[in-house]
Amino acid sequence: MSQLFNIYCDESCHLETSKITPQNRFMVLGGISCPNNVKDDIFRCIKDIKKDNGLSHLPEMKWTKVAKGKLDAYKGLINYFFDYADLSFRAVVVDKEQLNHGAFKQNHDQFYYKIYWQMLEWLIETNNKYHIYLDIKDTQGVEKVKKLQEVLCNSQHDFNKDIIARVQEVRSHEIALMQITDLLIGAISYANRYPNGGESEAKEAIIELIRKRSGVSLKNSTLLGAKKFNVFAGRVKSEFTFSCRVICL
Repeated sequence: MSQLFNIYCDESCHLETSKITPQNRFMVLGGISCPNNVKDDIFRCIKDIKKDNGLSHLPEMKWTKVAKGKLDAYKGLINYFFDYADLSFRAVVVDKEQLNHGAFKQNHDQFYYKIYWQMLEWLIETNNKYHIYLDIKDTQGVEKVKKLQEVLCNSQHDFNKDIIARVQEVRSHEIALMQITDLLIGAISYANRYPNGGESEAKEAIIELIRKRSGVSLKNSTLLGAKKFNVFAGRVKSEFTFSCRVICL
């Protein structure tokens, strides 16, 4: 029987830049998949985690706000994700130092959609229906959403939008699961930027918890079949060469 899933997506350091620094070197796109029929219960549980840790007043919990005084709440969110069987996460990591768009006759925008396809393709099964939500980032969001749905539908031969039924921008502070996506991709980005450990003890504590719960380093790819927590870390240009059979730009 077909089931409706919501996928809550976020991105970090996805913009093209003329100068690569440790702060912008690693582009990370990620998403959490959740059955639509349990999302309200999940949102209530996340709200309770914030309340139990004295953070009900915060409209949004995200990676940039991880701090020592809030650590128990953030650990609570991470543990909740790993304990809830119906939630799954996928991320793609790109080392922008190794990009060479000219060699593959593409620009950065085209590459961006290819990477989004690479991230989302793993979460999508053709016998189900999906609503995909992206955090509002800039004024070009409407066109970005339209193009992403087109790319995803083409890749699935879903010309009537029976599988990828919706791609929509939302405000992350209104969507609790998107905040966990932000937290997970933030941790992956930080772990790659500071392979020997960063200066924030609180963020390193969150990274260590994710490593313990997932069993992966966050700097390397997981097994392709990893279902709960899946990471693809593309370190060489050839890893991002996709067949035109599955994606049309």
